[in-house]
Amino acid sequence: MDYEKIVLVTRKTRLEGLIERFNTRAQAQFYIEHSGGDFTVYVAEHELYHEGLATLRASLAQMLKLQVIERGMLPNFMFAPTDIVVTIGIDGLVVNTAKYLTEQPIVAVNPDPAHIDGILLPFTVSNATMAVTNLLKGAATIRTVTMAEAALNDGQRLLAFNDLFIGVRSHTSARYVIRIQDQQERHSSSGIIVSTGAGATGWLSSLFNMANGISTFFGQQQQRLPYIQLPIDADQLVFVVREPFVSKTSGASLVCGRITAASPLVIEAQTPESGVIFSDGVEADFIDFNAGATATIGIASERAHLVARQA
Repeated sequence: MDYEKIVLVTRKTRLEGLIERFNTRAQAQFYIEHSGGDFTVYVAEHELYHEGLATLRASLAQMLKLQVIERGMLPNFMFAPTDIVVTIGIDGLVVNTAKYLTEQPIVAVNPDPAHIDGILLPFTVSNATMAVTNLLKGAATIRTVTMAEAALNDGQRLLAFNDLFIGVRSHTSARYVIRIQDQQERHSSSGIIVSTGAGATGWLSSLFNMANGISTFFGQQQQRLPYIQLPIDADQLVFVVREPFVSKTSGASLVCGRITAASPLVIEAQTPESGVIFSDGVEADFIDFNAGATATIGIASERAHLVARQA
């Protein structure tokens, strides 16, 4: 691939978010300190991020044409097939960016390894240019990541890097009919989680924590559920129904399973209002899912392409 441009994706720091909320830095400081917080933590985090960003930006600008965009611009930004994408921020920035790409490689940079775990962030400010150099030489190692999709019967579509949530906005029960292969059941639950391999250590793992915690409390320590080991490039997804309620009109036998290309999950909404499907824990990234809508949950044709750090 003859790459022509680097797109550097940034995110606002917590300090910048506070200033937007309270209009001035002084008012943000007053709010944090009045609440018992340490404002210097926000300042140090902000300064470290922008110091790293400035260094990275200067280095990348010497390699190819460089364009810098903030995360909020992603929904309206048109990536070219010949772009290299570099993100600098938390894992969530990689997740959010990947859904707007096709096959563009992502070099994910951890701006603060001392404080950010960075499961998806193999690079630092100091070695990110090496990753870009390897891409330009055709010598980079790329990890493909399977993504999930929710396709509605009205043509709407939503992608997920980690997971999809199908349910309602509030804490009321979602009502729907769930169907996979030859199994079907009517449910009343607090929603469905669909996880990719990349998301298996996230929201999905918390459901296992809950199940094992209940089992332990009732003296069943020997029956702990093993966590699902799902590679990030696996051609399958896992779904789990949260808190299914058994009644005269709803059951709880079809509450977990694997989704493959040959076995998608079909959900028919029966909630009259406030039903949603959102992705990757971002409630603002949603599509409505109310009575009359049918969602087919499956493996997306798109894959994320993460540049891996080489030994």
